[in-house]
Amino acid sequence: MSGREILVDTNIALYFLKGDPEVVEILKDKSVYVSFITEIELLSFPKLNKQSTKMIREFLSLCKVVGYGDELRDKTVEIRKKASLKLPDAIIAATSFTLQLPFITADKQFKRVENLNVIFYQIT
Repeated sequence: MSGREILVDTNIALYFLKGDPEVVEILKDKSVYVSFITEIELLSFPKLNKQSTKMIREFLSLCKVVGYGDELRDKTVEIRKKASLKLPDAIIAATSFTLQLPFITADKQFKRVENLNVIFYQIT
């Protein structure tokens, strides 16, 4: 994996979709990966209208959506036991490990995951 690839958390995808200029700049010219969990979370928000759903689907079409597999399962179990994360967050962190990609999030609970290559985004 190159330095031009990054895994984004659901909150970062939402900031991007809202047009946050810093997030747009961070993701510019990058190959963006999202977990299938992020895909599900984005598409299952209550009260999504057709326009919002279309915008989310367009964003996801530009991303590489990472599915589920044995290696991801095993790493998720390990992370969940060690860091006591909620299952969706453990899956997303495990995705970062299995792909060996940096992970960007605004969620500080990921600090509990040892050796996670994480970039913490702070809203300014």
